[in-house]
Order: sequence, then C-alpha cells, then structure tokens
Amino acid sequence: MFAEHVGKCSKKVKNVVERGAVKKFAEAIGDLHPIYWEEETGKNSRYQTNIAPPTFPRVFDYGVIEGLNLPAKGLIHGEQSFHYNRPLLVGEELFCYAKVESYDEKQSSMGNIGRLVITSYGEDVSGNIIFTSTATILLTEAVRKAMIV
Repeated sequence: MFAEHVGKCSKKVKNVVERGAVKKFAEAIGDLHPIYWEEETGKNSRYQTNIAPPTFPRVFDYGVIEGLNLPAKGLIHGEQSFHYNRPLLVGEELFCYAKVESYDEKQSSMGNIGRLVITSYGEDVSGNIIFTSTATILLTEAVRKAMIV
C-alpha cells in the first residue's frame, strides 16, 4: 500500500529551537530540570546555553512527503527512537525533513498489519545532522481498507 513511497523525502523546513517552546514542552512532560529553561544554568553548563529535552523534536515541522496521505485517525504509534550527535541548543535554527524508510505487511490475529517506518532528520545550518528520529506507524487492516475506498 505504501511501498511506492519508500525512499521519498519531504523538502527541508526551517525550525527554531525557541526558548518559550522548550520551557512549555519541559513543563508539559513534567521534566523541570533547569538546563531546559533557567538561563544561568544554561550559561554555566558545558553547552554554554540551554538545551531542549530529548523528545522535543516531536514539535518540529518536517514538511510533507508528496503523495503520502495517511489517515487522520486510526493509526497506531508502534515505537519511536531518537539518536543525537549533540543536544539541541536553545535559539538555534534547524532544517528538518522526513524520509520513508520502509513499508511491509505482516499477518496478525487482527488481519494484515501494515508497518510504515519514517525517519525524521534535523540538520544545522551547515547541513550537519544533529538528530534523527525513527517512528514505526502501524496500520490495521480496517484502516487500510478504509483508505482504499
């Protein structure tokens, strides 16, 4: 169903690691470590500025992968992992995009389950990859059939 999209990427989208957004995100996840929001703590850290929580990239815009039209509801978030080459620094600009890595289907007790793997990338202004995030999205047979109609 999505095999023809494997290898497709979205266009890069500029994002900013905004101080206010980082603070709100840290509050929302219940992690009030001062490295995320207290300026003095950031200045005195080895990064010399505040950093974002590890799952903060969930709020970024990764653009649209042409032709990949996922349903608005019925998807199952299978798993997600993050890999960092360094922390995200408050105030920096990043360019983010997504790529369809793979798609396959497996038989389960609920019928065929589609597994769509998408990797999201965040690069600095020089094009160096700062982080990747890989998400596995599960599509039940009912969702897949509704998409065909």
